[in-house]
Amino acid sequence: MRTLLAVLSLALSLPAAAGDTDQAAAVEAMQQPNAVLIDVRTLEEVAEGAIPGARNIGYEQIGQRIAEVAPDKDTPIVLYCRSGRRSGIAQDSLQVLGYSRVINGGGYLDLKNALDKD
Repeated sequence: MRTLLAVLSLALSLPAAAGDTDQAAAVEAMQQPNAVLIDVRTLEEVAEGAIPGARNIGYEQIGQRIAEVAPDKDTPIVLYCRSGRRSGIAQDSLQVLGYSRVINGGGYLDLKNALDKD
């Protein structure tokens, strides 16, 4: 029992790891009319450029605010940030809440380039 508690404590103290990014799946999801694109970067980062139509919700607020933009947990949701790390954390948070179609689109520039190619 002590070992289990020690392992759980260690696991909870480690920083969250980003999920895998998938620009191809993100581009495909964005073709769906009900898809939601969320930029989880800071306002300062968004001011430097954002993908048109993206809604800005910081990754640390995603769980509290997701119902504002996607009340249906089957809505396709594409997340992006600067590198894919914070969008991976946000993806994990949404999956824990029961959202089933969440894609980590990765970094802003990578996703923007992938969307521009399509």
